[in-house]
Amino acid sequence: MGLKSLAFATGALSLFAGSAWAGCGDQPDACETSGGIYHIEMPAPEQGFEGHAVMFLHGYGGSGAGALKNRGMVEALKDRGYAVIAPTAERRNGGNRSWVFYPGWSGRDDAAFLADVRGDVADRFGVDPERVLLAGFSAGGFMVNYLACADPGAFPAYAPVSGGFWRPMPDSCAGPVKMFHTHGWSDGVVPLEGRILGGGRFEQGDIFAGFEIWREANECPQHAPDKTFRSDGFQHRVWEDCAPGSHLQFALFPGGHRVPAGWADMAVDWFEAQLD
Repeated sequence: MGLKSLAFATGALSLFAGSAWAGCGDQPDACETSGGIYHIEMPAPEQGFEGHAVMFLHGYGGSGAGALKNRGMVEALKDRGYAVIAPTAERRNGGNRSWVFYPGWSGRDDAAFLADVRGDVADRFGVDPERVLLAGFSAGGFMVNYLACADPGAFPAYAPVSGGFWRPMPDSCAGPVKMFHTHGWSDGVVPLEGRILGGGRFEQGDIFAGFEIWREANECPQHAPDKTFRSDGFQHRVWEDCAPGSHLQFALFPGGHRVPAGWADMAVDWFEAQLD
């Protein structure tokens, strides 16, 4: 598979490429675990850090350091008292970095790596493992979906942006989740309807079809959302009358393949409501 094909298949054109803004807290170099590296930025002391964090997975070809280039997102999270954790994927088959999310792919066990990072930030920085929202963009969003499907309890909640499942989609997921999915109406890299890639060898799944899998996992009694509403340019669809402790929310915005302005506060508002 060529690099160009894989780039489109996993949601290439990452918006987060570049040098690091922060390393390992106040140290310039990345934090290291046995499985790989990550970067982290902590909120200012006056923000009253209480252990909350967002672990944000970069897109295809990006890095944890590059993810922190999205200063609007990072500063908004820090202003809310959140640490921002940005792990780095490994290079796949000698190509660009990407997460090993698809069943059968070779490479690092990224689910185990992210669990290792979660434990490391708890030890080093006082992050509460039960207050870590796992989020990701594009290929990072695909990784979030697959991890949540295979191991719903790995993180307390999930917030993918512009990433779902590939076809063939999972027959089912392991259990209910709390998930907040954000997607652009006009996303051309990961279209809502999915698309065929690599001369027919690969196919991104339909995002709405993926939501049927999540409704079944969350034991939702009906297909239609329990409520819909608009807020700050986002159209929200919510399934909440489902399995105890589960929640499914879909936020659509009139844009393309990007993390939209306002996402950080919107995701944190949702996450904190789930923690109550």
